[in-house]
Formats: sequence, C-alpha cells, structure tokens
Amino acid sequence: MTLLNIAVAGSTGRMGRTIMETIAEAQDLRLSAALEQPDSPYLSQDAGGLTGTPCGVVINSDYASTLTGSDVLIDFTRPAGTLAHLAVCRQSGIHMVIGTTGFSAEEKEIIRDAAKDIAIVFAPNMSVGINILFRLLEVAAQALPAGYDVEIIEAHHRHKVDAPSGTALRMGEVIAQTQGKDLEKVAIYGREGHTGERAASTIGFSTIRGGDIVGDHTALFAGIGERLEITHKASSRKTFAAGAVHAARFLATQKFGLFDMQDVLGLR
Repeated sequence: MTLLNIAVAGSTGRMGRTIMETIAEAQDLRLSAALEQPDSPYLSQDAGGLTGTPCGVVINSDYASTLTGSDVLIDFTRPAGTLAHLAVCRQSGIHMVIGTTGFSAEEKEIIRDAAKDIAIVFAPNMSVGINILFRLLEVAAQALPAGYDVEIIEAHHRHKVDAPSGTALRMGEVIAQTQGKDLEKVAIYGREGHTGERAASTIGFSTIRGGDIVGDHTALFAGIGERLEITHKASSRKTFAAGAVHAARFLATQKFGLFDMQDVLGLR
C-alpha cells in the first residue's frame, strides 16, 4: 500500500492534535511533519506524544526543510501563517488543505493564484454534515417565496478569534447567491439601539462565543405564520479532522486547481 504523507500545521493546537489522531488511525496515511511556531514550547518533542502514540516525528518550525517528502499540508491556523505556509508549498509543489478562516478578499485571491500551480482544498468547514447543509440552504433559498427573513446564528468556543465564523459567512453566501444577491450589500452584522424595522431582503448574522462549544450553526427562514430552521451542531472536532484527511486523499488525484468540500464529497 502506498502511504499518503501528510504534514500538519499548528500541530499542537486543538484541531492539530485531532488531525494527527485521525492520521494515526488510518491505514493509508502517514504523519510526515508536525509544524509549529518558532516560540512553541513543544518544539523538538515527539508529535505522537501529544496524542498518546509516539511516532518518531519531531515537532519543528522550519517549514522549508521539514515539509520535504510531504504530499499534502493540512492547515487550520491563522490567515498570516497559512499564507506563509502556502508560499512554501507552492514553491515545493506540495498540495494544501486549508481550513483556516478569516481571510480578506485580497488574501483569498492569493490562494486562488497559488492554485494555478498546486492543488488546494479551501473550505471554511470540512464537516460532511455542514456541506450537506449548504445544499439544503440552496433548496430552501430557491423554494421559499419572497417575504421570508433570513437570519444566521452561530456559536463557538471562547477561543475563536474571528466572527462571524467562516462557515456562517459561507451559509450567507450560499443563500445570497441562490437568491441573486450580493452578500456584501445585504449582510447585517449585529444590531444595537433603535434600529427601526428590519429591512427587506437583508441577511442577519448573530454570533455567540462561550465555553467549549465546538460549533453550532443555524439558518432561520422566518415568514408570516411559520419559520424554517436548518441547524448543524458539531459535538467533536473529529468530524472536521475526518473531512480534512478525506480532502487530503482527494488532492492525491489532482495536479492543480482550487476545490472545496463540495468537490471532495461529489456534491457539485
């Protein structure tokens, strides 16, 4: 069996550890590199020790040298770090799975440009359930008549630094695109004070941060006399890690191009 060599960025974080656990459990995958920031207290330690299964891969901060021999880098870090890692991967011909959120429009364009040379799966949420939810939102947004107000509510743990979540924004984009709208023109991010009546055709966003909530997302379509709620709740990061390694396997069959989880799961 040919093993797929996967490197993990932000390997000592919550998602990084879960991804390494998922790789260790798979017969066709091998952890080829575990990467962290130069000031990480975990440098030079066995990455497998973080998950209870020593593997001989030492945590390192030198991406340029450590990524040698890797087929795919899975990155759930911060935008600045991901873009730095992207430059190394593009130079080295290493594919990327990007689950980082919070990119600006200009930063997303850098990712699109890099996909001319390497294959990239870029998605705000790797969960199978969430990506099915995106399809359900298309159906609802297309079928419901005008007059249904749309609100998106998301909740995450206290450590999440961007808001609304990338998943919530993608939900808004799916609904807006299906209805022929530009999300930038119709989105309302929070309300305070005397706001007046709700403007027609807008899409509202509400953000909750607290405790250890892994990720809850709801799209509310509120009409007169009824409302439809489409909800996804993640109870474990395992669902995102499983999606990420599934995306890595998908990239093994690609030479270059920009993909998302809809492509990976055959939903498009």
